[in-house]
Amino acid sequence: MAAQKRLNRDELIATALAVADAEGLDAVTVRRVAQAHDVTPMALYRHFPDKDGLLDAIAERLLTGAVPPEPDGRPWHRQMHDLLSSLLAALRPHPNATPLVLTRVMLSEAGLAVTERCLALLAEGGLSVDEGAETACQVLSALVTLVVTEPGRMLGEDRQAHEAALRTKRASLLALDPARYPHVVAAAAPLTDCPSDDAYYARGIDMIVTGMRGAAGARQPV
Repeated sequence: MAAQKRLNRDELIATALAVADAEGLDAVTVRRVAQAHDVTPMALYRHFPDKDGLLDAIAERLLTGAVPPEPDGRPWHRQMHDLLSSLLAALRPHPNATPLVLTRVMLSEAGLAVTERCLALLAEGGLSVDEGAETACQVLSALVTLVVTEPGRMLGEDRQAHEAALRTKRASLLALDPARYPHVVAAAAPLTDCPSDDAYYARGIDMIVTGMRGAAGARQPV
């Protein structure tokens, strides 16, 4: 019987993540994943207690892709740059699932490892425990926002519809009164779609780390 099929937990998580990537988190259900593996939903409950458990597993999968760099003696802000780059690299391929880490970052060993390294670096930078905790939360929110609000990122799998939506948005900005909104009109193209995804994310991390250094009272040259 299909319900007796032996299931691999990693494969189930991969399927759930693929559904999120293609259709969004609302499409991820125990039933949907079960159908993809030709089993009944009850078969998945050996691995996940409910849908929240399945979402927890997706978040853990994302965070597992972020490997905190080992301490290497460089200034704390440079090591922080590498840490955030590692986390961002793990999140970028999965923008639809990325918001899960906001509430689930400390529910797995992988998330705890990233959090511990971040807090350690902030302490090295001179922030108190309270300041470090608040800053770490704000930084995670900023990284998630970078991913989910990337200008021009694909929404769904229909590339023609995506391109049409970008053209419509760009045209609406170009149609604004240039005397009243000269800078918005001039930036219509980059506001609609990133000229360079890599440059967009690199600039985002630079801004975040610069802000963290300012909060820590750092004045060293980058």
